[in-house]
Amino acid sequence: MQLSLGTILPSLWEKVPLQTLLLLSAILLILAQYLQRRRRQHLNYPPGPPALPILGNFFQINFKNPQATIQKFTREYGNVFCTYGGNKIFMHVTGLPKIKEVLVNQDQVFIDRPKLPVHFHVFKTHGLVMSNGQEWKQQRRFALMTLRNFGLGKKTVEDRIREEARYLIEAIMEEKGQPFDPHFQINNAVSNIICSITFGHRFDYHDSEFRELLKSLDNVTVLEAGWECQLFNLFPWIMKFLPGAHQKFFNEWKKLKSFVKHVIKQHKEDLNPEETRDFIDAYLKELSKDDIHPSFNEENLVFCTLDLFLAGTETTSTTLRWALLYMALYPEIQGKIQAEIDRVVGQSRQPTMADKENMPYTNAAVHEVQRMGNILPFNVPRVSTVDTTVAGYHVPKGTILTTNMTALHRDPKEWATPETFNPEHFLENGQFKKKDSFLPFSVGKRVCLGEQLARAELFLFFTSLLQKFTFQAPPNTQLSLDVRYGLTFSPVSYQICALPRVM
Repeated sequence: MQLSLGTILPSLWEKVPLQTLLLLSAILLILAQYLQRRRRQHLNYPPGPPALPILGNFFQINFKNPQATIQKFTREYGNVFCTYGGNKIFMHVTGLPKIKEVLVNQDQVFIDRPKLPVHFHVFKTHGLVMSNGQEWKQQRRFALMTLRNFGLGKKTVEDRIREEARYLIEAIMEEKGQPFDPHFQINNAVSNIICSITFGHRFDYHDSEFRELLKSLDNVTVLEAGWECQLFNLFPWIMKFLPGAHQKFFNEWKKLKSFVKHVIKQHKEDLNPEETRDFIDAYLKELSKDDIHPSFNEENLVFCTLDLFLAGTETTSTTLRWALLYMALYPEIQGKIQAEIDRVVGQSRQPTMADKENMPYTNAAVHEVQRMGNILPFNVPRVSTVDTTVAGYHVPKGTILTTNMTALHRDPKEWATPETFNPEHFLENGQFKKKDSFLPFSVGKRVCLGEQLARAELFLFFTSLLQKFTFQAPPNTQLSLDVRYGLTFSPVSYQICALPRVM
């Protein structure tokens, strides 16, 4: 009897031992990796450290201090190099000329966000941060228009910040100069600004439910940078069934989504066609229109609201916590700032944005906090939409781009004392001076949507606090500049004393 090849092969396959199949699979993977590496060399890919099959450079990354790993690779392989993980290529770019090449000159090539499994699991492709194409353009345009309608860049938002600064000062006054951790008071204060625009109201500092929500927000920023979430990016089909910190990460996001859905439900119940109270109202009214882009739906409302909530809370509050820490560590600089505040503003009124022009040293100190705090050391990742060339190297479509903000903000060619807190970096002849090598909000078409709001919050909260308090370390305590690594790089938890200023 004549047997076909299609009958023989399945029969033989069933009799092969599992160990042999695993060994054969491993050999095939190693061979595929070898052939892929040869192809990269032939096509002039950027250099980089040797990588393992599938795992790539996973074991070479120090997840407790990832920027140290990137700095080490930069020294070894130059300002443009690649690392690998699974089937993904990560290109790391250092130096102002190269960063401008990818984010400005090739902004259309690197305009999209990568679809990393850990993000896709939470956001799919929705929201303001992780969406791409027409969906991103439509959602960003609507968000910017709505934020402007609610006073972004106008006196109304400034008034909200100044009012919240008064609440924050009252809360810190309650500490009576004793050591305290300012983390969640500052978090709450900053979050209340975006909450008033997004949800229509602020939350009291003693609101236990909202404090738990802020803790969930804090947890997701820390957990995402852990090795478990990074391993999920390599093996999502396996990791989703395994326990670990990545499961807590997803559960914390579920809590945040549940909160936003509840707020949206309340808004739908008492929506007034004649009045638009906040971003959620504006979005719900947009949904009632006939001719709208298909990306406008209730699911996208949830994710856009979450993006505003996260971005509008975490980055600015983290920067302010760095600010108080630096003030306590550099009392002579704190004294100069307070002298300028006393001279320009005095004690009888609150600082305003109009004062900023007359306060170059204070403005320079805020910028120096951002430079040294370095809260987004690798920027938010992008992905190449087509094959391209960077610094003479071939970069294939789908390459994930990170830009090395740590090196940029600590470049000895750009900064006189790169490792020291020094507001003079932003001063020239006593006047504030902008620096091209200062990019905390990124650059190009994906520049931070909330930059204007963040700048106003940083200046007004910072000057209001230093107008009323002197910050210093508790007795017999040495404050540390150690970093807690996460989605943002924040100071480790610290206690500080806020001594009311007697004028």
